[in-house]
Amino acid sequence: MSLKSLVYCSDEKIVRVLRRVLCDLEISAEHCSDSDSAIHKLTRQRFESVIVDCADPETAAQVLRSARSAPCNKRAIAVAIADGQTGLKSAFEMGAHFVLYKPVSTERAKASFRAARALMKRERRRNNRIAVEMPITLVLGTGQHRARSADLSEGGMAVEVDRKPKNSGSLRIRFTVPGTQIERECPAEIAWESSGRQMGLRFVDMPADLRSALKDWLIKQSPETEQDDPPVACKLTDLSLGGCYLELPSPFPVRTRVTLTMKVRELKVQVEGVVRIMHPESGMGVEFTKRTEPQREGVEHFIHTLINSEGAVPELTVAPDGLESEPETKPHPLKGTVMADPLIDLFSHKAALPADAFMAELRRQRTSGGESSQGSAD
Repeated sequence: MSLKSLVYCSDEKIVRVLRRVLCDLEISAEHCSDSDSAIHKLTRQRFESVIVDCADPETAAQVLRSARSAPCNKRAIAVAIADGQTGLKSAFEMGAHFVLYKPVSTERAKASFRAARALMKRERRRNNRIAVEMPITLVLGTGQHRARSADLSEGGMAVEVDRKPKNSGSLRIRFTVPGTQIERECPAEIAWESSGRQMGLRFVDMPADLRSALKDWLIKQSPETEQDDPPVACKLTDLSLGGCYLELPSPFPVRTRVTLTMKVRELKVQVEGVVRIMHPESGMGVEFTKRTEPQREGVEHFIHTLINSEGAVPELTVAPDGLESEPETKPHPLKGTVMADPLIDLFSHKAALPADAFMAELRRQRTSGGESSQGSAD
């Protein structure tokens, strides 16, 4: 299936560049030169991305809002075309994931859309639902509820229950991935409820072995789904036990879940994280989300190996794993048990700074000798 983009832009020169770039990346483009036709299509057709020219910010915001309110395009990747740094803040406030600066060049557009395409593929595959009925168990505290699935995806499942649970706290779901014999358990949360007996469950912090097994089964059920794009090479500039800052020309947007593979000498470490700060065409700050002891020990070992390997250049790649559904509002369950991390603190409190000012703060922290910057790869 071809990826589809809706392009709302009245500048023919920009449209020509976008058509050429999207065609090269095998993304079909549906062009609308007026907001009414764009909104009409967004409410009736599904698109993997929505590209909006922000020459008129009010109208651009209206188009993006219509995409978010349409169930079929709620998860579409939003790309804003803005007038340089002056339009950057307003573009992100509108809900854009990526920003293209004017004048739009073929090279810069292709770099940005490679990153966007990787995320578009992951989002579509993650939300691709396969109809399947199987018994499941909902575990709430000490109570259990029997249910049956209606469909299954990488991100969650729809289930039918005899009686809806009254308490949605501490919910876990127990089931066997079709085609396997091992029953597995995963934290979940209620995403939606119908007036009847159906409800939607969203997986939370899924164990790596379960995610791999589920992904393999879903691929077998949908062989026509295109393969994920390969991981993107990037440069590590700062590393702590809690996160890192990466330089790359086309960073992923804030709230993108990513898998980072780090290698130095013979040591290879893989960690999961979420993008907390992004500077277009420059880099991004990633907070590690799986703060388990094995991952913490692996990152610590990597930092020590990097420090003690004089002249060694670490090899890093990063791959997107979809967008967080909502901004994080609850603290990570292990955050209170780890030491203060100046790098993560910088992501939290200096994210609103312009890119140049943030990088100056990052350099200042790096040279101050703080523990979180000891893994700097500069």
